[in-house]
Amino acid sequence: MNDYYKKEQIIARVDKTGKIIGEIEKWEAHRKGVLHKALTIALIYNNKLVVQHRKHPAFDSAFDVTSSSHQLFINGQLQTTIEATLDCLKREWNLEKTDISELKNLGSIYYQAKDANSEFTEHEMCEILVAKLNVEPKPNLNFAYGYLLVNKQELQNKNSEIYKNLAPWVKKMIEENKL
Repeated sequence: MNDYYKKEQIIARVDKTGKIIGEIEKWEAHRKGVLHKALTIALIYNNKLVVQHRKHPAFDSAFDVTSSSHQLFINGQLQTTIEATLDCLKREWNLEKTDISELKNLGSIYYQAKDANSEFTEHEMCEILVAKLNVEPKPNLNFAYGYLLVNKQELQNKNSEIYKNLAPWVKKMIEENKL
């Protein structure tokens, strides 16, 4: 597995209102199911959603729209959601800020889900962002098995193979009209 996932990273513990109540190491939070701050960025290219076939220790092989990450404490300072998003897009999609024509924050969702295939639990107040791309996405295959371009109706079709394999937070995003 990718070296990035072996790094110790400090993320923000939060309460159910999203208020920061402390710090915690990322993998400890996921092993213990501790509520923390996170983000998901949905990319749009040519009016289609970019669905990542996730390569990750938690919810491996699930479909994500498009990438999910965390705001990190760096030198004692918590990254902004935009800073964390841009870092994620550079790391996982080789994208620069100039490759994005529009970036919107759609608010947050709360969810908790145990990964049936690992020791990890996602328990997050997750900010949802949507970005339109000027360039075709090119995934870093250290973080993805590949990707699909799908329209919103395909993604939301509960009978489709795509929907059945969506990460639980994406289903929550769809339920709460945050996509």
